[in-house]
Amino acid sequence: QVQLVESGGGLVQPGGSLRLSCAASGRERFNIGIMAWYRQAPGKDRELVARIVPRATTMYADSVKGRFTASRDIAKGTAYLQMNSLKPEDTAVYYCYAKTVIGTVAYWGQGTHVTVSS
Repeated sequence: QVQLVESGGGLVQPGGSLRLSCAASGRERFNIGIMAWYRQAPGKDRELVARIVPRATTMYADSVKGRFTASRDIAKGTAYLQMNSLKPEDTAVYYCYAKTVIGTVAYWGQGTHVTVSS
């Protein structure tokens, strides 16, 4: 089992920055391969924001390229999403995702709200 807990969301003005964190815990946390960030805006489908693959280039959605940076500290079991130059259209609930290497089991966090508004 893996538990994922996101933090760092909140209200920010357009052009501002936020840093989201995703802390992984549980017996299988050392079995995590891929970690990713998704978001879901009101009335819209959940969409992939960034995917961190071991020993590969991190993938970003076109809408966040150049503004968001995803990273992972394996020793701490934590993933991060640095969000700069935020826009109102970035308003959404942001979810952390992890998939284990052995068994390929997927886990989701509970989500953290990000609101970009003046």
